[in-house]
Order: sequence, then structure tokens, then C-alpha cells
Amino acid sequence: MKPIEDNIRSNFILGDCLSVLKEMDRESIDCVVTSPPYWGMRAYDNEESEFEIGNESTFAQYVDALMAVFVEVKRVLKKDGSLWLNLGDKYVDKRLIGMPWRVAIALMDRGWIMRNDVIWHQLKGTQSCKDRLRDSYEHIFHFVKSKKYYYDADAIRIQPSRMPIIAEGKTTSSTGVSGKKYRRLIRESSELTAQEKINAEKALDEVLAEIRAGLVNDFRMTIRGAQRTWHGNNTKISGRAKELVNRGYYIMRMSAKGHLPSDVWNIVTEDTWRTDTHCAVYPEELLRIPILATCKKNGIVLDPFSGTGTTVSAAIKLGRRGVGIELSPEYHRSAQQRIAQTANRHLQP
Repeated sequence: MKPIEDNIRSNFILGDCLSVLKEMDRESIDCVVTSPPYWGMRAYDNEESEFEIGNESTFAQYVDALMAVFVEVKRVLKKDGSLWLNLGDKYVDKRLIGMPWRVAIALMDRGWIMRNDVIWHQLKGTQSCKDRLRDSYEHIFHFVKSKKYYYDADAIRIQPSRMPIIAEGKTTSSTGVSGKKYRRLIRESSELTAQEKINAEKALDEVLAEIRAGLVNDFRMTIRGAQRTWHGNNTKISGRAKELVNRGYYIMRMSAKGHLPSDVWNIVTEDTWRTDTHCAVYPEELLRIPILATCKKNGIVLDPFSGTGTTVSAAIKLGRRGVGIELSPEYHRSAQQRIAQTANRHLQP
């Protein structure tokens, strides 16, 4: 079964995600972004309780149920595709059970490659007890099937706040680094040979020229014996340490295209579209980086636990196609209504 027709932007399928996934064509999905029902946290509205994930008697059974789903997710995902998985944790008998990591390690044991553990800082959180800290974050794991996968880093770069400055013939980076200090350290160094000093000054001039040309926005230079190294001194582990031994310096450039986001995302939990009755909706802003970075334009984003269609809505707004699978008839209807509104706003000629 094709998940979606080529000329259609979205498709919602009502049913048990495991059964639906088994009917889908192999390697037909570009990216999966999902947040399964958390174990023992909520009773979701559906008429098919025997298929509902999250109400298992033990957390081990919950992990097994998810693994069965993700076996099929891996089958329908393209070789260069990505899986982004959001999960929250739970306390049982005063013990934090580490559910996100239990699931993540089970996935790794089954051949998935973890590329990132993103911390979603929700900025507010709850305080329901007096003897532990307030909950304010959840995990978002990025998994891939193979070491070579689609990733558009330029689509998510954070643009520099200002371009390089040219003043009085002196080139500086966006943070004011002019190279003057580095040049002095090179010339005064007792660690560098005469030839290494010549090479280091030449490299410094080259990176300053790149700033003038707009190719580099910022840089940092480390000189043997002059500064603390960032990556340790073991040449078998650190390539930077090897550069210091072999050349006497290394330069770290920040592209004028900007830098990549960190693995801590400060995003509030509530979304603007909340006329539905779903009690666990993540915000569309949370999906921007995963979709832009790991799904090609017009590619297909799948959410096997789609709820009221947040993932599909975000995919459409970002120029992708979306497929949602949902067990609850009520949420399924809400998702269709939501996407109809999204399509009217974002797909008009």
C-alpha cells in the first residue's frame, strides 16, 4: 500500500498503527516524527482498547509493544530516512524509571543508530510533589537506519546576528576578533619553529581574507603552548591535538551561513491550535528542525501515533507531505478538520 498518492498533500488512516504499517510499501517514507502514548499516563479515547499502547501491565510490555511498531517503521522508512522520537518519563513507587532510555536502548539493540538526544526544555513544567525537583524537559531522540542519511544542515542554521566589520583597514569577525592577539602570540611563541610561525601567520591571513570575502563570520585560533586545548592532548583521540603537534596551530571557522542549533530546545508546550480534546499535543515548533533537516522537499513525513494531526500539519506548512495513523475515531476526525484548515491557508495558489 502506498502511504500517499503523488498528487496529494496528506493522508489520514484510521486504525491500529501496527496493522496499517504492515500494509505499507517498503522504504516509502522519508521521515518519521512521533510521540507515542506514554506508559501508564493517560487513557486515550478509542473504541479499540485491545490495540492501545500505553496501558500495558508492566513497562517491559510497553517497550515490547513499541518495538513491534518500530520494526515496521524501520521497514517502511527509506535507507536515508530518519526517525525522531519524543518520550516522557514516569515515576513508579517514587522511582523515576528512565522510560525514554529504556526505549532508546531497545531501539539501538535492534540496529537503529542514535544521532542525537535532544533535550526539549518546556520552559514551565509542573510541581506535584515536595521532595524532588520540578519536571521541565523531555527527550527527543534522532535515529537513522544507516550511517549515510539525508541531512540538510543549511536549512536549519542559525544566521549570524551581524556580518563581518571592516574598519580602518582591519578585518574583524562578528564578535570582534581581529587576529591581532593571535598574531602577537605566534610571533612571541617559544613553542613554534621559525617555519611554523610563517605557516601560522599565513593561515591567519587566509582566514581574515575569508572574513573580508564574506565566507567566514567568525573564527578561533589555537596555538601550541599559548592556550588550553579544547579537545585534550591525546593525538590518538583528538584530531585537533594532532594538528597542534604536526603544525603548531589549528583554526576553527564559523561559516557565514550560520551555525547549527544545539541539542537543547527551549520551546513552550502549548500550541495555538487547541480546539480539540486531545490532552497531549506537542507544539508544531518542535517539529521544524526535524522536518527541515531530515525530510526532502515534497517528501513524506509519517506519524504512526498522529493524534490530532500536529505532525502532518507541520509537514504541510514546511512544504512536505504528511501521513498520520490514528486509532481514535474522535482524534482522526479532529485531524482531518485541522488539516483541511491548514491546507486552505497554506496551499492556495
